[in-house]
Amino acid sequence: MSGETNLSRLLQSLQPQLNPGQYVFCTLAADADLTALSPLASMREDEGLSLVLPREQADAHGLPYDYVAAWITLRVHSSLAAVGLTASFSAALAHAGISCNVVAGAHHDHLFVPTERAEKALSTLRALAAASMPVSA
Repeated sequence: MSGETNLSRLLQSLQPQLNPGQYVFCTLAADADLTALSPLASMREDEGLSLVLPREQADAHGLPYDYVAAWITLRVHSSLAAVGLTASFSAALAHAGISCNVVAGAHHDHLFVPTERAEKALSTLRALAAASMPVSA
């Protein structure tokens, strides 16, 4: 199954889920040995290898970071070809004053928000889903 592409159905079905723990973004040399690490996500950039790691792993390996995040998964199975989903939830979070870093997986979008704003982010996303529901006559 390739996932949902209809924006209305996507928004109605967001089902945001807060995952336990705290997460950080770290940058290592492009050729760094990752055998001792279990990143949630990685991206190779000109400046090095960016990793999203559990905070405990970064601390245990002495890796520097400056952003501590909560991880929210949108449980809706969104298609990678869907148009407007990221714009919709990021606009709602921006309106609430919440920064958001997004990682798209093959099945779900994963949002990293400041840990102290996690509950507000959840309520904002739930409100977005509720506001997207069709109105009964």
